[in-house]
Formats: sequence, C-alpha cells, structure tokens
Amino acid sequence: MEKAIKLIKNRSDIGAGTRGSDMGIDAIEIAAINKNSDYFNQFEFEDVKTHNESIYDKNRSTSAKRIEHVVEQCTRVCNAVKKNLTDNFFPIVLSGDHSSALGTISGIKTAYPEQTLGVIWIDAHADLHSPYTSPSGNIHGMPLSAALADDNLSCQNNEVPLETQQHWEKMKNIGSEGAKVVAEDIIYFGVRDTEEAEDKQIEKLHIRNYKVHEVRYRGIQTCVIEALAELTNCDIIYISFDVDSMDCDMISYGTGTPVPKGFDQYEVIAIINQIIESKKVVCVEFVEVNPLLDTKGNKMAETAFEVLEAVTSTLILPIE
Repeated sequence: MEKAIKLIKNRSDIGAGTRGSDMGIDAIEIAAINKNSDYFNQFEFEDVKTHNESIYDKNRSTSAKRIEHVVEQCTRVCNAVKKNLTDNFFPIVLSGDHSSALGTISGIKTAYPEQTLGVIWIDAHADLHSPYTSPSGNIHGMPLSAALADDNLSCQNNEVPLETQQHWEKMKNIGSEGAKVVAEDIIYFGVRDTEEAEDKQIEKLHIRNYKVHEVRYRGIQTCVIEALAELTNCDIIYISFDVDSMDCDMISYGTGTPVPKGFDQYEVIAIINQIIESKKVVCVEFVEVNPLLDTKGNKMAETAFEVLEAVTSTLILPIE
C-alpha cells in the first residue's frame, strides 16, 4: 500500500442512547496490550477533540438528542478525515458511537469531491432514520439518512422543532452541500434489526442488504464479488464496521445495541479484506465497542482488535 496508515481516534458517544462507547478505543488498546501487540505504537495517530460533557446537558430535542453537539463533533471528524486524506494518509477511524460515520463520509467526499463514493455498511442496523422518523431520537441511528440528505418524510411520525430542523440541515451539509452518497452506492452486510420507516426506505431506495444467512448460504466470496460489481461505477469505497454486526451471543454484549444471529469475527475479516483487495478502499471505520456493557470482561474489544489487526495486515501488504 502506497499510503501510510493514520489512526484517527474519536472518543465521542453523544450520538448514542447509552454511555460507554467513548471508552471503546481505550478498551481496544488494552486488548492490544494484553495480547503483547505493539499495534498502537506502529502508526501515527490523531485524537479528535470531543464534546462528551454535553451528555449532561438537558436535551432540547427529543427527536434528535444533542444534535447541535453531534453536528459539531461530525464536523471535527470530517475535517480530520479530509486533512489526512489530502496529506496522503489512509485513515483508520476508531470511533465511539456510529453517528461519527457521517463526519467520516463527509470528510471523504470533501477530500474527493469529483469522485463517486461507495459505502459498505457492516452493521446490525440500517441507520436510516431522521429526526422525523426516529423512535429514540438517538443520532447514531441517523448517519446514512444525513449522508443521503433524505428525511424520509413519507414516514414522518415526529413533530420536529424548528431549531432541530435547522441543526439537521447543517448536519446534511457538513463539509459540502447536499448528499455525499446515493442510495445505489450503499451496500449493507448483516443488517437485521430495523424499524418500519427504515424498511420502507430500504425498499424505496433499493439498498442491497446481504443478510447473514445469505452470506453463509451463498458464500462470502460470491456475495462480496457481487457487491463490488454493484459498485463498479464508484471510484472510492468507505467501509463502516459496527461491532454489533457480530453475534452478541457468540461474541459479546459489549455494544450499545446488541443483536443476535450476526457474523463472527472471521466472517467480518473475510468480508473487509476481500473489499480491500478491490484497491478502491480509502478509509475504514470501527465503531460502537462499549466495555461498560461487556459481560465477558473485555471480549468485544478483544474481538474488535482481532479484526483491526487482520484488516490492517491486508492494508499494509502490497496487493498484486
């Protein structure tokens, strides 16, 4: 690989409904230490300033909690990703909650405004809500809607205050105005826990979802080859890996929204590595490790580090 890897550490969890994913990066680093790995000494890193104290502020919006601070945090992530891509680094973004993905996508698009971006979303959740549809108001369930600049108003069930609407408009325009990706350039792997508003969006927008049982039945290689064929028109690809894409019973409950019947770590590694071999990947992100919820010690972080180490090995090896 021609580009040097830069670790971008974003210890923010203000877009989640449960505290603790801000400690996920430290938990992964502890997992590396306990494995006698010097992984975190091998690469340059950058810490993104956070606004986690805002979690204690009174929520002014129930339809998009702490949105004004999430906008600020995603802007910081956007700027960090853009700068590192422009400086010819390959960013591996380690984040708390998944709202950060909007910042990462915005940063990639701002760095490469003329290139078509494809998104591989490895997750148990579709993250396609908006303030107008979200049952929880947690913004880690909204990053793809913001990246698509699609409010899904046909499924609106929330009255959204004007102030929240204004912050949401800022969110959709972080880095550059308008949509950063189009629906046909988004591919899901492992999504299996959705609400009706998201199901309707997936159907309306024709977003392909490779469910766990399909991947196992048809084979990882076949499904990834097919997914990459669907992204043929994309110049660059971003991979977003939420650890809740993995089976909580098999791996760990150390994540904010665990869902059973997911992938194991070896399947995730195989999926990501095959996508990397396309030579189109410009950024990978790991999110939602929450050690406070882990009932098996530090198991989720240990598994996330196993994936991180394996994926990084593929990134630094020359691809023939």
